[in-house]
Amino acid sequence: MSRPGRLAGCGFRWRDWGERDFEAALDFVEQNARGGPLAVVGHSIGGFLPGFATNARRIDRMLTVGAQYAYWRDYAARYRLRLFLKWHLAMPGLTALFGYFPGERLGWLEDLPTGVANEWSFRRARMELSYPARERQAILNNFAAVTAPILAIAATDDEFATVAAVRRALQYYRCATATEVVLSPADLGVERLGHFDLFHARHATGFWIDALLWLRDGINPWPNKAPL
Repeated sequence: MSRPGRLAGCGFRWRDWGERDFEAALDFVEQNARGGPLAVVGHSIGGFLPGFATNARRIDRMLTVGAQYAYWRDYAARYRLRLFLKWHLAMPGLTALFGYFPGERLGWLEDLPTGVANEWSFRRARMELSYPARERQAILNNFAAVTAPILAIAATDDEFATVAAVRRALQYYRCATATEVVLSPADLGVERLGHFDLFHARHATGFWIDALLWLRDGINPWPNKAPL
């Protein structure tokens, strides 16, 4: 519902998704839920965006899946060149041509505002360097205010969210206790997990149920799956 009628020229950036959309979602839950802990599940950039929200300090527990912020050097080595050409050369070129990134018509994820697409394409090793110097400390302070325990899930065959990528994102939640878990396809009896598969309904009676142990009780269901 936050998508404008016209993406071109809207000016939205990643930070807006955290400060506006995610913050509004938390407010909505708190206003409509009847007590109880506030748990968050975030996939990919969705596991990083909460740190931008000023009310994220209210979160009680987080589960992140493949959470990172798309710094190209963190991509899996065997796919790095292909991904770099696609997301860091082709994407900004198409964004400049159309005034937004037409991902849906290309079958490349979804449409993105120019600011979001270009932040992805030109992301530097430190996230805050994408913003004016005068704003950086406030951004870092928001992330540091999050104290919710985090269970960070990575997949061995995820070309985007490698362990290095997940750790790069987790370092911003410096006041939160983070537990890392790396799952392989064999662990869940499938041929591939990649970046998206853990949200497929085939995992409804397996991974999803196990994940509830963390969200509800704070128990890591995979204590023997820490990265080496």
